[in-house]
Amino acid sequence: MIAMFTAVRDIGVHREYAGCHHEVKSTPVRQGRHPGLRRGVNVNRGLKLKSPPSFAGLVLAVVCASTPWAPAETFRVATYNLENYLDQATESRKFVKSPAAKAKLREIILAMKPDVLALEEMGGISTLIELRDSLKHDGLNLPHYEYVTGYDTNIHVAVLSKFPIVARRPHTNDNFLLGGRRFRVSRGFVDVDLRVNDRYEFTLIGAHLKSRRPVPESDEAELRFEEAKILRALVNHKLAANPDANLVVLGDFNDTYNSRAIKEIVGRGKDKLVDSRPAERNGDDQPNPTNPRFSPRNVTWTHYYGVEDTYSRIDYLMLSPGMAKEWVKKETYIPAIPNWGLGSDHRPLVAAFETVDK
Repeated sequence: MIAMFTAVRDIGVHREYAGCHHEVKSTPVRQGRHPGLRRGVNVNRGLKLKSPPSFAGLVLAVVCASTPWAPAETFRVATYNLENYLDQATESRKFVKSPAAKAKLREIILAMKPDVLALEEMGGISTLIELRDSLKHDGLNLPHYEYVTGYDTNIHVAVLSKFPIVARRPHTNDNFLLGGRRFRVSRGFVDVDLRVNDRYEFTLIGAHLKSRRPVPESDEAELRFEEAKILRALVNHKLAANPDANLVVLGDFNDTYNSRAIKEIVGRGKDKLVDSRPAERNGDDQPNPTNPRFSPRNVTWTHYYGVEDTYSRIDYLMLSPGMAKEWVKKETYIPAIPNWGLGSDHRPLVAAFETVDK
């Protein structure tokens, strides 16, 4: 019992241990780390217990102190529209990515340190490999990739990943009827399963929906809404098979939050997706001052539209209810990098997750 009391007196447990959530409260005088203890266990010299310890509390404290702590590991998922990452001009897209623009994109990506990176407006497969190799040269190794083509032959959706891709379901020919005419989803959908470790996997669906530029064939908003319906049907299919599935739905959805397209993707009821709503980490931390139902007035825009000189939030990173349980909100943000616009007319989003199913 003397040895037990000494252990409780000398050690304050401040982190959750594997299978152990008891905290021994003490009044520290001076903290340090004992060289013989595992990382994360602090030695508080000269501590006094606030109240006499019970026998059960002593035993639990000794078990906690002797159990190796297992802090939850995290990983980061990002999405980024690169704005015409082309190595040669096309009939509809006249500009190739300059070396300066590529350098800025890499700077921004490296600042996020993503483990999984979804990409929109990627050119040919050679440009994806070039970007992957350039990032590796700069210190970010994302060796695994998925590349999906669609009806649009100029720009595509892709994924670079640190983690192995264990299943691939590219959607390249989804189509719909509108006004008596059949249309195809312009850029297809990425649909992959990624294995983070032996205990954790998740599914990523990446999309780049119809732009807001008018087209003669049909109303651009209606086209985008039909694409959103197909995307949501894919989500419904996965959640019907497994309501607790770890699912990330992300990309350039090309519409604002209150639009029909975004409401369709978010869904409703128990399978409603969670909008992670990344924002700049500039100190904003207050709720909406006039209406608590509205989102906080922090800086969340992701796209600059030069024709109208407007900034809007049209890129999203959404989560299934199961995935949202592992979401680390404080590590979810939009990087604010000087001269960001040199790389793209979009800003990226990044979110972090714990590697433990909850």
